[in-house]
Amino acid sequence: MRRLRSSTVVLGGMGVLAATITACGSEPDKRCVDPLTREELPRYECESGGGRDDDDSTHRGSYYYGGSVRDKRVSGGSFDKTAVDTGGFGCSGSGGG
Repeated sequence: MRRLRSSTVVLGGMGVLAATITACGSEPDKRCVDPLTREELPRYECESGGGRDDDDSTHRGSYYYGGSVRDKRVSGGSFDKTAVDTGGFGCSGSGGG
């Protein structure tokens, strides 16, 4: 049976601890999405928050948090950032969408 050196065990434990801390404080994925079709859009479609800009261009997107993309459509997340659980080991928070 192989013995692990104490430095290997300590470094491995520190890596797990660092991953846990960063996972709890991380932001959920943010995508620009058409709220009606749930189709993923280019980021500039959300940049000014919708409506019309001074240059009379229309932005039709809203930010969608979490979830996943399949065939250019999002699912499993929410338009409400606070409703998305960022996950991570040992984290508490509300999930749903």
